[in-house]
Amino acid sequence: MNPIKRLLVATDLSAPARHAADRAALVAREVGASLDLFHVANVTAVEKLRLLIADVPAETGQRVLDAALEEMRALAANMLKQHGIAAGVQVASGPVLAEIVGHADTISADLLVLGAGGSSFMRHLLVGSTAERMVRKTRWPMLIAKQAPHEPYRTLLVPVDFSSFSLRALRNAQAIAPRADVVLLHAFEVPFESKLRFAGIEDELLARYRIAARQEALAKLRELRDEAGLPLERTRLIVVHGDASRNIIEQEQEQDCDLIVMGKHGESMLEDLLLGSVTKHVLTESQGDVLVSV
Repeated sequence: MNPIKRLLVATDLSAPARHAADRAALVAREVGASLDLFHVANVTAVEKLRLLIADVPAETGQRVLDAALEEMRALAANMLKQHGIAAGVQVASGPVLAEIVGHADTISADLLVLGAGGSSFMRHLLVGSTAERMVRKTRWPMLIAKQAPHEPYRTLLVPVDFSSFSLRALRNAQAIAPRADVVLLHAFEVPFESKLRFAGIEDELLARYRIAARQEALAKLRELRDEAGLPLERTRLIVVHGDASRNIIEQEQEQDCDLIVMGKHGESMLEDLLLGSVTKHVLTESQGDVLVSV
């Protein structure tokens, strides 16, 4: 990822979305980027009401847009007061996903920031094949803010599978939090382990397979660390055996990480077509924020 120059916060004006705006302000201040606030107002309900009740004023939809714009201006004023960041403000109406993606493209955004709870965008992101296809086509990393921010990110957890997307995810992590510590994590499973057990392979031999797999993964993590130019004193390398989804959530807590950086793709063709199942699990179960890398 190139240096972040422009952040776009897609907000539905809920409390979680306001946390996302505050986080975006901290990131923008740390990396020296500009910040835009964008809201897609829901005027569909008003239009449906006009079809049912003839005397609903024609300008009601515009009033909804005007009220949303006032809220957005108030949010921008509060961000300027609290964080010293002057944010641009814009309100639109239409399909949420299409409007957000279109606006991000129009302003050449480098990072899309969203709140995790209460946001219709998040619901669309996690369910629906049409939404997943749209997410697959987007070229912006997406920062999902789950917590109210109090300081810049301190410790990043970057799970890697050594696919071609691993280094890209690490570059994105460096771009969003250049001064944070980095925990590089790889979770592995011995290929066909359950079948080997069923075939009567002894535990001692399986243990040897695990040791060999762990050593190989550690060597790859060192190579990845060195290729990314991460400082030794601020980088931890962790290799664990078992399910990736479960281990990522466990290590988030054990390593006291406040941001997980995940690729939306994996090694398989299926995960290249859809938002990966591991990434979905982490988005749902993690306590801290998640950056979905592209």
